[in-house]
Amino acid sequence: MRFDGWIAGTGTSSGTRIVLGHWQRSPFGAFSDVMVERPDGDRLLLAPTPATADFISGTYLFDTVRVVPVEVSVTDGVWTVTAGPLGLRFTTGRRGLSGFALRAVPGALARRPAWSALTERPARLLLPGVRTRGSAGRGRREWYGARDLLPIRAVSADYEGAGLGAMAPVEPPVRFGFGSVPRNPSVTRVTTTVELGPE
Repeated sequence: MRFDGWIAGTGTSSGTRIVLGHWQRSPFGAFSDVMVERPDGDRLLLAPTPATADFISGTYLFDTVRVVPVEVSVTDGVWTVTAGPLGLRFTTGRRGLSGFALRAVPGALARRPAWSALTERPARLLLPGVRTRGSAGRGRREWYGARDLLPIRAVSADYEGAGLGAMAPVEPPVRFGFGSVPRNPSVTRVTTTVELGPE
């Protein structure tokens, strides 16, 4: 199963870390989901349909799963996200050297698991906590092929109306799966391939 889109990750000064998946193409059509890890380690999934919630919670680990409307709009580098109790707004900055290098990777190559395996070691060295391949829930295996990287420059977020504080590094790393997003808040264009296990 292949998912093409963007993954955004940011921390906040309250200790809450947020990971947004914004998928233009997937086996479920276009959709977005949000993973939230609170300061006490509680992991929450906000997904738009029962089908996406079931698939994501079967691939990653959560303490709570909620099916809520998830809406994302992007205008001139400003991302606005509404996901049930969570409101998130962030602004991306100019692409750096890593982003330009990733944009040079052909899409057909980024979709190949062998490419993700080849880039595993460099990714781990350059971006501690980041993994490009690994095992997931229900006997699944997963590969990430990055194709772009943009820094996040400003973040505002609230949960149930309470502000979550200013932008901060994703520290400690999130614990939804075998790897985390980059420590520095960023948005990555990615092709994710999931091989289903013997379900």
